[in-house]
Amino acid sequence: MKIKKILCSVLLATCMLFSLTACGSSNGSKDAKKADDSSKSGNITVGFSQVGAESDWRTANSTSMKETFSEENGYTLIFDDAQQKQENQIKAIRNFIQQEVDYIVLAPVTETGWDTVLKEAKDAGIPVIIVDRMVKVSDDSLYTAWVGSNFELEGKKAAAWLKAYLDATGRGNEKINIVDIQGTIGASAQIGRTKGLEAACKENKNWTLLAKETGEFTQAKGQEVMESLLKKHGDDIDVVYCENDNEAFGAIDAITAAGKKVGTGKDDILVMSFDSTKTGLTDVKDGKIILDTECNPLHGPRVEEIIKSLEAGKEPDKKQYVDEEVFAAVKDVAKISADGKDYDVTVVTDDVISKRAY
Repeated sequence: MKIKKILCSVLLATCMLFSLTACGSSNGSKDAKKADDSSKSGNITVGFSQVGAESDWRTANSTSMKETFSEENGYTLIFDDAQQKQENQIKAIRNFIQQEVDYIVLAPVTETGWDTVLKEAKDAGIPVIIVDRMVKVSDDSLYTAWVGSNFELEGKKAAAWLKAYLDATGRGNEKINIVDIQGTIGASAQIGRTKGLEAACKENKNWTLLAKETGEFTQAKGQEVMESLLKKHGDDIDVVYCENDNEAFGAIDAITAAGKKVGTGKDDILVMSFDSTKTGLTDVKDGKIILDTECNPLHGPRVEEIIKSLEAGKEPDKKQYVDEEVFAAVKDVAKISADGKDYDVTVVTDDVISKRAY
């Protein structure tokens, strides 16, 4: 009887042990397991907090990061989609810190509000690399490096092209009414592209900025805003300055639904855009978007270069700007100048589109 009691006690203890283990496993995150597994495999663990999936550009940016930081390339990537919410990104960064990742990569929703959580990452000894949009912090040492676009320069390029195009087509002295469908307010791309346009409107006294409203970088919101602007300003709109391709797609849908025409002619509404995605360039070739200023999303290899530099004990450049092009639907302007530098303008053809990676 004693033997039976002992055996029963052992079996009961064993079952309880398995039960506790199972509970712990079910409550633990898969990402934490990935981080633990990577430490055993020798992979470099990268935690990436992405803004969301609001546009074609953002999707291409996420794909670039995922393809670069793959298991085959010696990395374990913990990817977090913030769904356009800064609080989700802050939570993700704190999770990355708890998981003791090797590097944190952040594509911030907005520029401000990062000091506290980035200090936590710094105190944990984890380098933070900022991509795409910039952050404004009280201490630049809170992040290791930034890679992305010069958004204000993009805006200046677009405005310089519009000025040159109007001059080339005999409209340089006409009154030009512009509406700006802005990106997410407070995002670096929105701030820079809006600044570029506003500066040009001050410089060109015959340009009037009728309105500026956020389209949140999405097609649905871009269409909604354009519908509203058409009701308010009717036939007065000459140019629609969309701060990304998806907003432009929505604006074009709204304009055509209202019985008006987008195009490149004098009586058409001129739609300008940013990003230069494959779909955007297709609309340029078809004359729906007259100008698309490039914003390159393929940051994965650039971030990897920074990480490799840090792994080798080197100090990377604090800010790294990406070289970008200008694409037009017409041949009227071959070259523009912005910030004292000349830029070629590429007319979009099928060949240009076929070579586009995103």
